[in-house]
Amino acid sequence: MDEPITWDLSQLVTDTNTNAIVASLEKLVEDTRQFRERYQGKISGLDPQGLLRFLGERDALYVRHEGNAMFCQLAYSADSTDPVSKRLNDAVRNAGTRAGQEMAFSDIELGELIKGRPQLVDDPVLTEYHHYLEKVLARVPHLLSEAEERLVITKDQNGVDAWSQLQQDWLSTRMFRIEVDGSVKDLAYGEIISFYSDPDRRKRRDANSTVYTELGKDEILWASALRSICSDHLHMCEWRKYGDPVHPSLLDNDVEEAAIEALMSVMRKNVMVYRRYLKLKARLMGLEKLGNWDISSPLPNAPDKRYDWGSARRTVTAAYSAFDEQYTVWVGEMYDRRHIDAQPRKGKASGAFCSYWYSGKSAYVLQTFNGRRSDVYTQAHELGHAIHGYLASRAQNLSNFSAGSCIAETSSIFGELLLTDQLLKESTSDVERLAVLDTVWEEFGMAAFQVSARYHFEKSLYDAIKNGTFLDGETVAALWTKARDDVYGDAVEWLPEMKWEWTMKMHYYIPNYRFYNYPYVFAQLFVFALYRVYKEQGREFVPKMKALLASGSSRSPAQLAESQGFDITSEEFWQKGIDQAEEFLQMMERFAGDR
Repeated sequence: MDEPITWDLSQLVTDTNTNAIVASLEKLVEDTRQFRERYQGKISGLDPQGLLRFLGERDALYVRHEGNAMFCQLAYSADSTDPVSKRLNDAVRNAGTRAGQEMAFSDIELGELIKGRPQLVDDPVLTEYHHYLEKVLARVPHLLSEAEERLVITKDQNGVDAWSQLQQDWLSTRMFRIEVDGSVKDLAYGEIISFYSDPDRRKRRDANSTVYTELGKDEILWASALRSICSDHLHMCEWRKYGDPVHPSLLDNDVEEAAIEALMSVMRKNVMVYRRYLKLKARLMGLEKLGNWDISSPLPNAPDKRYDWGSARRTVTAAYSAFDEQYTVWVGEMYDRRHIDAQPRKGKASGAFCSYWYSGKSAYVLQTFNGRRSDVYTQAHELGHAIHGYLASRAQNLSNFSAGSCIAETSSIFGELLLTDQLLKESTSDVERLAVLDTVWEEFGMAAFQVSARYHFEKSLYDAIKNGTFLDGETVAALWTKARDDVYGDAVEWLPEMKWEWTMKMHYYIPNYRFYNYPYVFAQLFVFALYRVYKEQGREFVPKMKALLASGSSRSPAQLAESQGFDITSEEFWQKGIDQAEEFLQMMERFAGDR
């Protein structure tokens, strides 16, 4: 099949009838109510065996209802304009809120139990949950009472959750008018962004200008959403006794502040490496300086290679097959079972993601496939996530399944580097090799350097609120451009309307999960360092990588790094990732020659 496929969500449920799915969500609420009646007020008296049973039953409850909830969420992501999807999304949000209220007691009472009897963390009966219980203990000082936790859940549904939903819905339903080859077209966001990497410089510039000019017209909406979510986060940090807005994310990601400080220090010290790449690209394009619309452009004279769905699949599969045959089987399943939705359309969520299906030992991937090399990289990236899910779901219970964001990107970025190996192998000229390496550096630059700017931008938002600054659209835009320019310096010319770039980044709007950005920087350098080891060790490295991914969240990022001989609180470690990226840059410089 050469056309992008749509996914088959029917595998998630026993009955696709809308009323049946809504009824199943009511059963979820009822099951959580019965669980609360069975355990509320009794957790503090549990012995190790009783605690093991409690944790197992709680995992089983979530697994039992996973498919129906996923069906609703994924159907809405695929088409937010569909009335049935809207109904299902509303139903799952309401059921999730009510179920969360019923379960609010469990984390509180579990925390009180571990606080009073910390020796349970090391009890041999609970070995399977050892690190999970360590994390529970770390959260104890920040828990509220059950009544307060229930109120927070209710408050969020029509507060920060609704603001986040509005941002996504608004972006996914915007249409952008652009002239293409003499014809005026109205395109959805997922369609017009394909022109960001078009060979035609005017089309790239027009696409960027059109998108951000239009988004800027809605600055009041974007700023209101962001201001509300950030202000809410500061209040919640105060109530939960966090010392800094970034601290909750450190617990969420199971990482120490010292590691992030070392990481960001290395990024600041190496901005000139990124600027060196940007200036090389400008030279290769025959430009005195890159425009922001050139950063994602193909190099001149590079083959404008387009992929149909079949050729993209063959290339991605070959990349994973070169690493491990088991990977080949799982990747094939994702295509054959139609667990990928790649068709462009209005109403589809922007960007791309992989949603793990724990009970099915599989995953679902959403992307918008327009046939460019960047789309093939996106496909390899998201299928890397899927492989992570295949490995961890077979090795871990649900509580230990989902790795924190710092490790969650490991398999996906590694998959991009495997694809790079494959594309370099298939290349027949230095021009082609330059094009491949440019894609690598374009992605690395955006995911490591530009995202580090997002980290500093988000910190500046909280500092501004604390200082009494009102975050209207222009103020937010000024904070963004300051953080951006600290990274790019004078290497790029920016369209004035690019000051609105922050409006469409969904990560800024995710409620109760702030600082979504530094894990991407962490992952880029972490994986580039692992890739260096892979190139040194070859096949010997494969089982080590699979063991790391199979660990899920049963070990911290620091422990996983230590198993590979790394110390993530050391700047020397993070520099290894930069060194690998610089090696790719040196390859580009050699292939570029006197061009």
